Amino acid sequence: MDNAPVPPGQSAVVDLSQYPSAQQFLNRCTEFFDEVINLTPGKDLEARLNKEHGPGTPYYEDLCRYIRQGLDEGWVAALEVDGKRYRRGKIAEPSEATRFFSVTAVYMDSEDADADKAGEERPFFSGQYHKHPYGEINCVVQLDDTAQLQGMNGWQGAGWTSPGPGTHHYPRVRGGRLVALFFLPAGRITYDASPEMAQPISI
Repeated sequence: MDNAPVPPGQSAVVDLSQYPSAQQFLNRCTEFFDEVINLTPGKDLEARLNKEHGPGTPYYEDLCRYIRQGLDEGWVAALEVDGKRYRRGKIAEPSEATRFFSVTAVYMDSEDADADKAGEERPFFSGQYHKHPYGEINCVVQLDDTAQLQGMNGWQGAGWTSPGPGTHHYPRVRGGRLVALFFLPAGRITYDASPEMAQPISI
C-alpha cells in the first residue's frame, strides 16, 4: 500500500453517471449558484447566507441531506488525505453548468482515538494550509451536533462561512465530525501561502 502523503488539492472528480443522487445534488447546487453568482465572498456574504440560507432553510437542508447520503453511497470525500479522519473529493469542476464554481467536499474529524488513549487533549484538527484567490463559499455540514469549522470570523457550527478573496488559512474542525462543502469561483485555490503572510485588508 502506498502511504505517501496526498499532494495538496489532489482528488479525482466524481463520475456523476455512476451516482444519480450526485447528479441531483449538483442540480440543487446549480440552483443555489444562481442565487449567489453575482455576490462576492467575504464577511458580508457570510452573514447574508447564515441569515437567508441557514439551518432550517431549503437550500441548506437539501445540501446537507445529499452530502450525508453521498457519504453513505461513497461519492463524498472518498480520497484519504490523512487517514479516514481527513478525506476529500471533488464533485464538479467549474463549468458553464455550475456557473463556473467548483464543488468539493472535505470530511474532517477532530476526535483522535490515539490521543484519547494517551490522555492527551486535541482541541481541533487542522487540514492543509491554502489560499482562496477569489474567495470561497463554504457550507458546514455537521455530522456531530457539536462539530464546528473555523472560518475567518470565528468558529461556525451548522451554517456557512465565506472567506474573502486572497484570504488564507488552515481548515480546522473541533467538536467532532463534519463535512466542509465548499464552492470556489473559477475553481481557484492555491497551496503556496503560509501562516506568516498578511491577510488582505478585507476578509
